[in-house]
Amino acid sequence: MHRAFYLTHPQVRIDPAVKAPDWELSDVGQARAAVAGAAKWTSGVTTIVSSAERKAVETAAIIGAARGIDPAARADMHENDRSATGYLEPAEFEATADAFFARPRESVRGWERAADAQARIVSAVRGVVAGARAGDILFVGHGAVGTLLLCHLLEEPISRTRDQAAGGGHVFCWDAATGRVRHGWLKLEDDGVGMLG
Repeated sequence: MHRAFYLTHPQVRIDPAVKAPDWELSDVGQARAAVAGAAKWTSGVTTIVSSAERKAVETAAIIGAARGIDPAARADMHENDRSATGYLEPAEFEATADAFFARPRESVRGWERAADAQARIVSAVRGVVAGARAGDILFVGHGAVGTLLLCHLLEEPISRTRDQAAGGGHVFCWDAATGRVRHGWLKLEDDGVGMLG
């Protein structure tokens, strides 16, 4: 039975003048992606699939280069669509994100509904798992849709209580065949990544 990992991209260069899907990894983010590429938990990875957003593609490329894997990118693994508001200052963003999770069947300020984003990421992940060869699978993506995926796997209602800690670069793991979650979000540097929780 192979494992599946969902990793959120680590730190990025935030530029309000640039659309969020085009943000790139910061120096810290690049260094942390390199740590993931050398980590024990990625040693069994044979398939890497990322969101098509730049920061996720860059993360996947760094890990793929370390492991000799050519990552694939999927447009349907993008973060929840927040283009209706564009960049929001941190306090306003957090309040809007709280509402996004609290009212999953509503479009909060024009954002993609959480229920729709969850259906999209679950479908994308299922498609990859169904076609994957032997070995572990690494998905590289984003915090909100990653949390929505985790809620689905845990068979829990959508809730921000399952969100990753601040900063990105967190990973959760599940058994690809059964969907059983091994552990929730851990920092990519944590020795417990991939182990049974």
